[in-house]
Amino acid sequence: MTYIDNEEFDTFDHLYRINLINSCSGYKSANLLGTKSANGIENVAVFSSVTHIGSNPAMLGFFCRPTTVTRNTYDNIKSTGFYTINHIHKSILEDAHHTSAKYDSHISEFDKTQLISEYKKEFHAPFVKDAPLQLAMEFVEEYHIKANDTILVIGKIVGLYVDNELLENDGFINLSKANVAAINGLDGYAVPKTNTRLEYQRPK
Repeated sequence: MTYIDNEEFDTFDHLYRINLINSCSGYKSANLLGTKSANGIENVAVFSSVTHIGSNPAMLGFFCRPTTVTRNTYDNIKSTGFYTINHIHKSILEDAHHTSAKYDSHISEFDKTQLISEYKKEFHAPFVKDAPLQLAMEFVEEYHIKANDTILVIGKIVGLYVDNELLENDGFINLSKANVAAINGLDGYAVPKTNTRLEYQRPK
């Protein structure tokens, strides 16, 4: 087994280092965040940092990199208060990944890919059509991470849409039935094929 001391990190080529550190945390969720600016420009971008915050109230968080450069998703959320989270599935992997390209704020990634926006129940932000799980989100608060100047954005789930065949009797959403992808590092995508559930554990 290869051992790499943290003092070696600064000696690595930039790309090697970010690949190493981004992949060492394991598989991450693969989501498209949909937003719309105050002047009506749609935006959609891939994120691998969406995480569960709590179930009651129902909240999710995601991390934004430093805002020293333009972050269209973050700017749109702060100006409107709304966004969507859409699970990436196998058939849209390439288009979803392309949304990581840095387009100017007046250009919509929906216009540069085959991804299609759709609106439901007059919610302000666009969903990604045919995503098997779509969440309508409202901004709650943010936390500045001083150590690396990133931002944890927290939102509440105001509604969710889930394909019927994924929702099991106990409320579990079986993503393996929908070819939902996970991200390994920055650009490695995996599609889980099986799902194992184990019972809630108590001390023996």
